[in-house]
Amino acid sequence: MKISPLADFHKENGAHFVQREGWSLPAHFGDPGAEYDAVRSAAGWLDLADRTILSVSGPDSVEWLQGMLSNDVEALEPGQGIPAAILNIQGKILADVRVLRTADAFLLELDEPLAAGALEHLNRYLIADEVELADLSGELALISIQGPEAETALSGLLDAPPLPSGNLEHGEVDLAGARIRIVRATHTGEAGFDVVAPGDRLAAVAALPQARSIRWAGLEARETLRIEAGIPRYGVDMDADTLLLETCLDDAVSFTKGCYLGQETVERIHSRGHVNRKLVGLMAEGDTVPVPGDPVLVDERPVGRITSAVASPRVGRPIALGYVHRDYIEPGSTVLIGHGDGRIVASVRALPF
Repeated sequence: MKISPLADFHKENGAHFVQREGWSLPAHFGDPGAEYDAVRSAAGWLDLADRTILSVSGPDSVEWLQGMLSNDVEALEPGQGIPAAILNIQGKILADVRVLRTADAFLLELDEPLAAGALEHLNRYLIADEVELADLSGELALISIQGPEAETALSGLLDAPPLPSGNLEHGEVDLAGARIRIVRATHTGEAGFDVVAPGDRLAAVAALPQARSIRWAGLEARETLRIEAGIPRYGVDMDADTLLLETCLDDAVSFTKGCYLGQETVERIHSRGHVNRKLVGLMAEGDTVPVPGDPVLVDERPVGRITSAVASPRVGRPIALGYVHRDYIEPGSTVLIGHGDGRIVASVRALPF
């Protein structure tokens, strides 16, 4: 079981741990509701130890990576970033990534459980290219500050130039005796910044007095925030059987960049104008929260399935993410969700909720 570099720090702060995808991470710090409220109303820290970074460098890295990812990395300048996906030749998702360009490399941030498979896949397409791939899991770790006051709170920690202003823009600063990278990024739908630091220095960052004044939010709050924001999670809302255009990752694809692995399928679907199913939001009536795998029904016919669900503090009702047949994806469409022997009335909603 893998543990966060901050595991001891979290124990001292009352964390209750849970195991997820090979990781032991804080489920909460005693009050998931207060942790959620902190992120929505002020600012909160998230431990992203289950995220990691792959490095792509070398003279041919730009041209080679342009042919491996769904978005236009060639257009990036150092200090900029974009979302993208690693696809197989059938256009199905092997990993969703956040691509950060530095002066001498590309950094691919992704879920750590996907890193080994992504690295194996990418290495398969290295032939005579002058490209070096490296897994930085043992070197770097991530935490994130999220919330409407995240920028003010993080600025109070740093004696540095203004924070990055655009989505996935990034830069390096010195903090707690380490060179760290600050990335403007959201995991919750709120404004936020990732802090990418050497793993052995992360505890020093977290222990700074200004950092200690900000509440930590565990996986329970993080999952609620994610679903409300309509952010799909790999292995839950998408997998290697999911086509990129079936998800809501519309900003992770370029339709003008030219050839890349899986592009033929993506372009064929784009030209056709639709996919057969789409990941949508669903808002339920009543208090019953659906569970992943529950069928979505119209006239008792299955037209989809639930992938994620939670009781939402933001809307005061159960909400879910799920795949629904294209005939029923318009916001406002009424469906039923099969739950045990009963039925839950629900309506399709635009994302985020």
